[in-house]
Amino acid sequence: MFGAVQWAARRGLREDAIVPAERGKEVARRTGVRGETYAYWYLRRHGYIFVARNYMPRSAKGEIDLVGFDGPTLAFVEVRTRTVRDDLSALPELSVTEEKQRVLVRTAKRFLAERHMPELPCRFDVVAIDNEPGRPPRLRLHKDAFSPQLRG
Repeated sequence: MFGAVQWAARRGLREDAIVPAERGKEVARRTGVRGETYAYWYLRRHGYIFVARNYMPRSAKGEIDLVGFDGPTLAFVEVRTRTVRDDLSALPELSVTEEKQRVLVRTAKRFLAERHMPELPCRFDVVAIDNEPGRPPRLRLHKDAFSPQLRG
């Protein structure tokens, strides 16, 4: 299945490269959704077994893009997609700030509590996708990108 997703993304994750300002947020959101879908199928191809997508706890701030097992380890995955342009060259993984890490840790704790999951090894992964219009996306997987003990 990832082969089909990869083929569909051969010219990038965005449907159009030039967007009027009023449509910018909508296009950015759709690009992000496409990036999450691309990451989902990429990780499935590499052995992840997913138990949740876009998890949001009730009455609390935060969202986890993907939650799945990589072997015996439960991985909470944050997906960051950036469209590469001449004036924007920052790496998408750098946008996972300490505050975002705290929110992810807090949300992951809620996920585990809601599902009454026993003690099991967990980690936080970050998938960074560089989307250059007209070219296939470039994906970088950072397993164990940060430690929850430091951010609780």
